[in-house]
This record gives sequence, C-alpha cells and structure tokens, in this order.
Amino acid sequence: MKALEEKVARLRAILDQFREGALVAFSGGADSALLLVEAEAVLGERCMGITADSPTLPREELEAAVAFARRRGIRHQVVQTREMDNPAFAANDAFRCYHCKSELFARMEEVASGQGMRWLLFGAIADDVGDWRPGMKAAEERGTRAPLLEAGFSKAEVRERSRRLGLETWDKPASACLSSRFPAGRRILLEDLSRVERAEQFLKAHGFHQVRVRLLEDAARIEVEGEGMDRLLEPAFREALCRHMKELGFRFITLDLEGFRSGSLSQGPLEERHV
Repeated sequence: MKALEEKVARLRAILDQFREGALVAFSGGADSALLLVEAEAVLGERCMGITADSPTLPREELEAAVAFARRRGIRHQVVQTREMDNPAFAANDAFRCYHCKSELFARMEEVASGQGMRWLLFGAIADDVGDWRPGMKAAEERGTRAPLLEAGFSKAEVRERSRRLGLETWDKPASACLSSRFPAGRRILLEDLSRVERAEQFLKAHGFHQVRVRLLEDAARIEVEGEGMDRLLEPAFREALCRHMKELGFRFITLDLEGFRSGSLSQGPLEERHV
C-alpha cells in the first residue's frame, strides 16, 4: 500500500516540526490513538497525551484511554474540563461542539504552559472535511494542528496503519461524547447524561458493541447494528432491557429499525453530524 506508506512519511515529517513539544488531545478513539503513538515515536518525552474528563465522557472510555497510554509508557495526563458550567454548551445548540472543544483546548494551553510545550494537536482526519464541525473552528482559533488531516489520512487508512502497528484501537467502534445523544435544543443535564451512560453500559455488557441510546422527550430510542436487532428482541432479553430502562426513568423504550448510524439526531443543515 504505497499511498499509505507515503502518508506515514508525510505524517512523520509534519510531527518533526513540533520538537518544541506537543500535547495531543487523546479521547481514546482510533484517530487520536494513532496520532498519539506516531507523535510519541517522533517526539519522545516532548509528547504528552491529554484526555478531557467530564460528565460527558463515559467512564469506560476514560479507563481505556488511561490504560492505552500506560501500556505503551506514553506520557499522559487527565484534565478536568468544565463545559457543563458553560450555559452555551448546556443549551445544546448547533455550536455545542465548539464550546466543548474551546474548553478542552483552553485546558490544554494551561498544561502546555506548565510543561514548557508549544504545540496543541488533535485527531481530525480527511473524512471530517466538508462536514459541519464547529470543533474545527475552535481548533483554528487556538492554532491547534491536525497532523493526520494535514497528511491526508482517511478513516480507512487510520485503521490500516493502526492494525499494522498492533494498536487495539484499529477496529474500535466509532464513539462520541454522551451529549451527542441529545437532540439539538434539548438542554444537557447531568442526570440525563448518567441515564444514557448506564443504559448503554447495560447493552454493551450484553454483547452489543456499536450502540446508541438517544433521548427523545421521555423516551429512549435504541440503535444497534443490524445483526443485533433480532437478539435485542428475544423475549427474555427484551423483558430485562425494558425493566432496566424503566428503572433508569425512561417512560418509553423504542428500537430504531434503521439501526445504528452516526448523526441520526442531526438531520438539519445547522446541526452537528457524525455523532
């Protein structure tokens, strides 16, 4: 795969520009995991991963990110972000992601200053270009660089390069912060974030890997991959699921017959997509 090898070389050349030190926004997903590993290979101790911790991040994602960095001996720090204290974020309009990323990059700037590092990096890729991505605006405002995007990496190439490097994230399902389960305009509340997280944990504990529980008024709309629908509707499991969801406070429990798809609550032209 000559094209991939050329992009890896391009990526390494870009990363070599950050010898003054770089912090990598590391969510634990496939894109940011590859960026962190490649940056550490080039920069060594002048590289550090930064994971934002807040109520919008599932606990299992935080634990996975910490474990990933620890296994590889990569410098890593978890920082508390306070986007929930921002009324503009909690209002959940079309710029929610902008407010979230602005908070993350502000915290990263504080760490960079303390560590004597200059650059902030994040894991945007070529697939993100052309979409409604308010977080990209926040990155641009703070001079945050996206080396994978600059090198031309697609999602498929991120996964293939990760597979070759033996990264367990190479086939990790797409993820997103819990606030993406809220339809635009529905206020983001701590108790609702917790309900969604516990509902998805229940499904994942029963073998559903790619799953979303979306909030619709007082209902939960469940999305799973197509092959999981029959198992979801097995009488015994359906009964247990409904009981669990009612205990979490959902009045109605529905199944989306179209199955899992990114951005299913984002149909309007001004709403965020790929969540």
